[in-house]
Amino acid sequence: MEFTQILFDVSDKIATITLNRPEAKNALAPQMRLELAHAMDKIKSQAGTEIKAVILTGAGGAFCAGGDIKSMGSRLGTPGKARAALRDDHQKMFDLMYLELPVISLIDGAAAGAGANIALAADFVLATPRGFLMQAFVRIGLVPDWGGMYILPKLIGLQKAKELVFSGRRVYAEEAKEMGLVYDVVGQDTAMDDARSFAKRFVDAPTHAIGLAKNVMNQSFNLDYKTVLEMEAMAQAIARDSDFHKEAIQRFTEKKPALYDWESFEKKPS
Repeated sequence: MEFTQILFDVSDKIATITLNRPEAKNALAPQMRLELAHAMDKIKSQAGTEIKAVILTGAGGAFCAGGDIKSMGSRLGTPGKARAALRDDHQKMFDLMYLELPVISLIDGAAAGAGANIALAADFVLATPRGFLMQAFVRIGLVPDWGGMYILPKLIGLQKAKELVFSGRRVYAEEAKEMGLVYDVVGQDTAMDDARSFAKRFVDAPTHAIGLAKNVMNQSFNLDYKTVLEMEAMAQAIARDSDFHKEAIQRFTEKKPALYDWESFEKKPS
């Protein structure tokens, strides 16, 4: 597939998806949805080998304004057609949330409606000072979709999630960080460099271990303690059999530098 409404790049084992309809603040047109699905398929086919981390962002000073209102009528039509279309969209969200790689969203400008929930599906949300999240659905008489009613309460609690959904107000980067919606606020003029520097931390990481841990933790709120323990045991058995683990243990016993050391990145120039 030729990409016309997103940009897709892989360099230094980091895949970058850029929503690229700046004239519409990167609203989710039907073609963009197809291209997103195709990009995710490409990432999944190279996950852990050629791709070790993913950055998701938007072009032209916006992350994503949500659904393309101009195309909603023709695309959604009857309630049955609308349900089928949203079920297809929600599969994209599942693929994004359960991709067994670190996913980083970078918000500059608006992340509104479905755009906000796409950003929040990432493992880490970075935002520029002018970046904001907005559950805009209520402004047009709709309810959150694209996973918003699942993700928001888990991130900030039920009461605060209701406030954002019922009000549809903007939450700018600093407040969003205080709430727990944003991991960090990055430089306005260095945003992509900062995001890539962060993503590079995972290039030498044990992708299999991160993927297994992510999968279990993403389900943990819906499971009882014993089930999570069983899933931990299964994941650990798989991780222990990896070449990475065996080499890491050997290096530890030989007092050699670790294969993966998060703190070491604090000492390195980006």
